Amino acid sequence: MIRSMDTLKRSVAILQKRQENISANVANTNTYGYKAQQILQTTLKAQPMHNYLKGSKLDQRNEIGNFVFGNEIDGTYRNFEQGALNSTERSTDFAIEGNGFFNVELANGQTAYTRNGNFKLNELNELVTQDGYPVLNQAGQRIQKNEVPDFQITSFRNTNPLVSMGSTLFTSTETGENDTNSIVKQGCLEASTVDMTDEMVNLIQTGREFESNQKAIQAADETLKKTVNEIGKV
Repeated sequence: MIRSMDTLKRSVAILQKRQENISANVANTNTYGYKAQQILQTTLKAQPMHNYLKGSKLDQRNEIGNFVFGNEIDGTYRNFEQGALNSTERSTDFAIEGNGFFNVELANGQTAYTRNGNFKLNELNELVTQDGYPVLNQAGQRIQKNEVPDFQITSFRNTNPLVSMGSTLFTSTETGENDTNSIVKQGCLEASTVDMTDEMVNLIQTGREFESNQKAIQAADETLKKTVNEIGKV
C-alpha cells in the first residue's frame, strides 16, 4: 500500500503540472503571438515484482508479474501554427505571415525570437517589445523610428530547440535560417493559438482525474489504517 501511495503521489503531481499549463494557456488567450503549450506524458516502463510467499513454508521466491508505477512527464509541445492576423492600424504593430520569428536583443546581448509584433518606441526612438527589448533589422542593428523596418526574420526547420523564456519570447540552442519567404504586415498582430474549447475540455478531464486519484488515496489510506490498527495487533 505504501507503494500505491507513491504511485498516486506521482500521478497527482503530473495533474498539477497539467493544470498549471492549462492556466497559463487560458491566461494568454489574448496575448499576441502566444503559442499554446501542451504537457506530454508517458507511462513508466513496467517493473517485475516478486515476494517470498511461495512453497509450503512460504519462503520461496514467487513471481507476481509486472507492475507499472504510474506516468511521468515526457516533455512539452508548442503549437507553432500560424495564428489569425488581426488588423490594428497601429504603425508600430507588425505580424508575420509565414513561419519566421522577429529577432530581438536581450539585455545580455543574446538574440531572442518572437512572433509577438506588438512593438512600441522607447525614449531613444528605437522599436522595442513591450518588455523593452530592441527589435533588430537585417544588419543586426536596432531599428530606429524614422527607419523603414527591414526586420531580421529567422525561421527554424525544427522548433524543438526553441526554449521559452516568458509568454512569447524564445531562445534557441541551434542557429536558425534567414527567412525570405515570410511576409511582414504592418498594422496587424497575430492572435494566440490557444483554443478555449480544447482548454475547457482539458480542464474538465484533469478535474475528473484529480477526483479519481483523491478517491484512490482515501481508499489506500483506509487500508493502511486498518492494517496498522487491526492486523498489526495480531
